[in-house]
Amino acid sequence: MLERYFRIRYDIYVKRRQWRSVARPINIEMDAFDTEHAIYLMALDSAGKIVGGSRLVPTLQPHLLGDVFPQLAVAGPPRASDIYEWTRFFITPALRSRGGPSPVAGVVLCGLLEVALKLGIRQISVVCESFWPKRLRALGWSIAELGDIMQHEDGDIIALLIDVTPDAIGSTRRAYGIDRPIVIDLPSPA
Repeated sequence: MLERYFRIRYDIYVKRRQWRSVARPINIEMDAFDTEHAIYLMALDSAGKIVGGSRLVPTLQPHLLGDVFPQLAVAGPPRASDIYEWTRFFITPALRSRGGPSPVAGVVLCGLLEVALKLGIRQISVVCESFWPKRLRALGWSIAELGDIMQHEDGDIIALLIDVTPDAIGSTRRAYGIDRPIVIDLPSPA
C-alpha cells in the first residue's frame, strides 16, 4: 500500500504538477523525510483503493521547513515534541471537483486533524502554496504565517503554523458535510 501511495505522489507531484525538485528516474516520489518517523495518512475508497493522502513528520526530526526552507520562518522553524510538519496533501485527480471543494479533500483534512489530536499533536507546521492560508482560514482553522511568501521554481510558498483543535475539526466537518469522525480505531492484532 505504501508503494502505491508513493506512486500516486509521483503521478501528482512530478508528472502533473511538474515539480522538478522532487523528480527522480523512477516512478516513485519519495524524499529525505520519508523515514521511519513519518506518519502516512491515506483515504481509501470502499474497494480499499487510495484516493487521497498526506504525511506528518515530527519537527524534532529532519523536516522540510527545518532543513530545506528555514528562511520561511522569521523566528526560526518551530520544533517541539507536540509539533509535527504536514506535507504531501493530495487527492487523486479523478476525484477532484471543478469549481468546488472535493469531498475527498474534506476526508483527508478531517482525518489529518483527528489523527493529530489523537496523537497529542498541538500544532502542525506546513510549507505550502501561497493560496492555502486563505483556504484554511475559510475552514475555520487558526493559523499563523511564519514569514513572507517566497518565490520558488515550483510556485510561491509560505510557512504556516496551525493549531490542532476540536473546533477546527468541527468547522472542517461542517464545511464538507461530514457528520462523524473519519478515522476509525482498528483493533490491535491478536
